[in-house]
Amino acid sequence: MSPSLELSDLLDEAFGRPGGAEPSEDLAETLAFVAMVGDTVVAERYAPGLGPDDTLLSWSMAKSVTHALVGVLVGEGRLDLSAPAPVPEWADPDDPRHAITLDDLLAMRPGLAFAENYVDAEVSDCIDMLFGAGADDMGAYAAAKPLVGGPGSLFNYSSGTTNIVCRIIADVVGRGPVLERWMRQVLFDPVAMASAAPKFDGAGVFVGSSYLYATARDFARFGALYRDDGCIGGHRILPEGWVAHGTTLRSRDEDSDGYGAHWWLWDEPAGAFCAQGFEAQRILVVPERDLVVVRLGKTTIERAPLVDDWLARVVACR
Repeated sequence: MSPSLELSDLLDEAFGRPGGAEPSEDLAETLAFVAMVGDTVVAERYAPGLGPDDTLLSWSMAKSVTHALVGVLVGEGRLDLSAPAPVPEWADPDDPRHAITLDDLLAMRPGLAFAENYVDAEVSDCIDMLFGAGADDMGAYAAAKPLVGGPGSLFNYSSGTTNIVCRIIADVVGRGPVLERWMRQVLFDPVAMASAAPKFDGAGVFVGSSYLYATARDFARFGALYRDDGCIGGHRILPEGWVAHGTTLRSRDEDSDGYGAHWWLWDEPAGAFCAQGFEAQRILVVPERDLVVVRLGKTTIERAPLVDDWLARVVACR
């Protein structure tokens, strides 16, 4: 389906127009865009040299995929949200971290110290975990952090927290190739995400904070899973109520963005929620419009709100 004239103008703003206007500097570099209504891609565009078969990096959109993987295990009774999280470093009941639950981790409220900084390596736990001392076992790196607040009481968005969750998943399912096969069996294959390529740390654990490659269309298919309450083609993939678990408001960050459990919540459009990643990667889900919009690119943190404003204008198109 050809996009409307208004949407075409917005896509020209993001990508530029061959032989015409350059893309907006405010949005920086947009690499891929897909809009899906129901199961149908109604609009898409790619930067020069890229196309529908090219895979791009999720960055923190992978956190929302991690939420789905936990949901499968919770639905099977293999993980308990309300019990103390099965983390070896906290197994001693006298350790104050022993009280941290899996639900606290998913809501980014475990009370653990972690500096989520993407620029300053001198202060960033995130850079050290992904590329430095923690790279061989990212879950262990994050689990070693001390408490700075009571479990459940302090919101701190943290890639380390997600990688603790991923190590819990691996301890249940298995590591390395065993884990990847399971991820394909329970999620990627049912959702038809054939391009999905997860990456693993030195301990064979999915780096669910940051590292999933997929095509824009396959990221849209993942968004559709959550738009449709965890079902694909009438077949339930995620347990009943799991989408609500991820998309119920738990916290607000300092910029007043809402947060559920490994999903960001938008005030506008009403009812929308979003998987968000570094450099303004977005899977925006708008259930009331039966819509999923994916934007992949390279935009600075400072300009990411301009991308979100642009996406809100895209959603408003008729």
